[in-house]
Amino acid sequence: MSVIVDYYKDLIYNRNDPRTKDWLLASGPGPLLWIVSFYLYFCTSLGPKIMQDRKPFTLRYTLIVYNFVQVILSIYLVHEGLMAGWLYDYSYKCQPVDYSNNSQSLRMARAVYMYFICKLIELLDTVFFVMRKKQRQISFLHLYHHAMMPICAWIGVRFVPGGHATLLGLINSFIHILMYTYYMLAAFGPEVQKYLWWKRHLTSLQLVQFVIILFHNLQVLVTDCNYPKPLAMLLCINAGLFIYLFGSFYVKTYKRAARSREQMKERTPAVTTNCVTANGKAKVNGYANGHANSHAKLDEKVD
Repeated sequence: MSVIVDYYKDLIYNRNDPRTKDWLLASGPGPLLWIVSFYLYFCTSLGPKIMQDRKPFTLRYTLIVYNFVQVILSIYLVHEGLMAGWLYDYSYKCQPVDYSNNSQSLRMARAVYMYFICKLIELLDTVFFVMRKKQRQISFLHLYHHAMMPICAWIGVRFVPGGHATLLGLINSFIHILMYTYYMLAAFGPEVQKYLWWKRHLTSLQLVQFVIILFHNLQVLVTDCNYPKPLAMLLCINAGLFIYLFGSFYVKTYKRAARSREQMKERTPAVTTNCVTANGKAKVNGYANGHANSHAKLDEKVD
């Protein structure tokens, strides 16, 4: 145990970036772990118990403002990520971390820290689900994604606030511009929601981002790059897991649902004909109503 404790102390307090060691919530893992632990406890146990005998909150205007702020923050992060390195100076093959105090490297470090803060703010996504009693939308994928991203971002702030892995934050922030724009427009209500046909494409973009991140970090493992290989390996493993989880979600939500709809449409003429032959017009109407109800339940499940 003493060996483990000594290794932990050496890792946390001797191998960190001295420029960021005293930044808020970056001085040690304790505060972050408490936040993430309480987040999981609230969203899976405490929150549903509090809301059990209460009516769901609408939060329409809250969601519009919240998502608008997220869009602005994501635009800022994309701009800073490009200007601090990825547009001009950074190498897509191998980019070591610059631990100096020059303006460019400090700008990237501040962008990484802001990305970390944004990941903490995004925990409110799930809190709003709980307050609106949308518990069925709080899946394992949702909780894992929201719990892991602040931890990954904290590692970036503490140890590598710049360099190769910051491409992850740049791509992720760009996707979040589109994602939170979608959520903001959806919060306006049905009159706007009917024009939002591109929800499934957001999941496709998320899959693409993790594929890019996977191969981008694999380069570090097979080349002589002055970037921490253990961290690149962890990013590859995490990206692979996200590919599996988001891929399973995409197949279940869109592919299987679309296939079920097609099968139901193919069966409709034959069943209708049998109803007409056996029982007349009244049975046809009854079947049509049942068929419509089944479609409504399917749509409700998919949304």
